[in-house]
Amino acid sequence: MGIHVVMLTGDNERTAKAIGTKAGVDEVIAGVLPDGKESVIRNMQQKGKVIMVGDGINDAPALTSADIGIAIGAGADVAIDAADVVLMKSCLSDVPAAMRLSRATLRNIHEKIV
Repeated sequence: MGIHVVMLTGDNERTAKAIGTKAGVDEVIAGVLPDGKESVIRNMQQKGKVIMVGDGINDAPALTSADIGIAIGAGADVAIDAADVVLMKSCLSDVPAAMRLSRATLRNIHEKIV
């Protein structure tokens, strides 16, 4: 989809890199404290739009700071309240599906306007 995917986690670097490699992410940032996630999001926004996907209490500030916050439906209530979009299942593959749906919806709207 042409998106740079970053795994931002409080887990230790070795574990995070192993999972990041299996998940196929482009970059892993590990060992980040909860307040550090928001700071990383703000720094990334200097390079472009940022979507944050999270499910925990520690993710809520970053979800709010991101251009679009996406919460995993089975996550903490505070993360769900902080997000712009809530995925109903606990399936990360729903993130690209939601993005495709969003792009198709916008394309449809633009076609109707013109």
